[in-house]
Amino acid sequence: MSILTPTAGPQAIYRINPVAKLATAFLLGFALILTIDWLSAATALVLESVLLVWAGLSVRQFLLRTIPVWIAAPTAGFTTLLYGQPSGQTYVEFGLIHVTDGSVSLAIATAFRVLAIGLPAIVLFVTIDPTDLADGLAQVWHLPSRFVLGALAGLRLVGLFLDDWRSLELARRARGVGDRGRIRRLLSQAFALLVLSIRRGSKLATAMEARGFGGDTPRTWARESVFGWREIALIAIGAAIAAIAITVAVVFGTWNFIVG
Repeated sequence: MSILTPTAGPQAIYRINPVAKLATAFLLGFALILTIDWLSAATALVLESVLLVWAGLSVRQFLLRTIPVWIAAPTAGFTTLLYGQPSGQTYVEFGLIHVTDGSVSLAIATAFRVLAIGLPAIVLFVTIDPTDLADGLAQVWHLPSRFVLGALAGLRLVGLFLDDWRSLELARRARGVGDRGRIRRLLSQAFALLVLSIRRGSKLATAMEARGFGGDTPRTWARESVFGWREIALIAIGAAIAAIAITVAVVFGTWNFIVG
């Protein structure tokens, strides 16, 4: 069973092969980083917003998962507004700060672009089960099984590292050595966690080697990773959104190729 269980909305997105989600996120991101203009990013964002309703996340889940993007977008826009390339009419000038027509339009484009790239990427990634992703990378993209399984094992240990950190903190406080010196406590706990991580990693590597994970013979997989019409449809939708956004920007003359 997937470790991700949606609480609202349809669950079709959870059944799509994770490699298709990665490909879709890459297509959208690649198309939007080719240009810095507000119209292409806004067009992509509007089209993506319609599809995000069917992503299988509740409003609360969506907002909690995408908090970093909502913070990064206005922050990047505001920084660009103050320090972007000056052009056109000047509104504010103070030292290195230049607020002009060019910096305003560039700030708007930057904020829209961060949202258009970040929101669908996060939604697609949070609906990915690590085991399904490993199956897809190995069976569909044919990446080396040793690399894939090692990365999966490492990802599975992230939760244990968090539990170890909390346990170390509680243990140190119980012994009366964790109440003062926050920086010193942080460094000592980090070193203790490093020691625990190395020990656990060594045991895991030995166990995986004993079970034949490092062998040269072709592996078999417990679950087949299927790449069918759902995956093709998702990639096609992502490509269509990217194409429409670029076409609209070119037609209305806002296309601003970053290399040109």
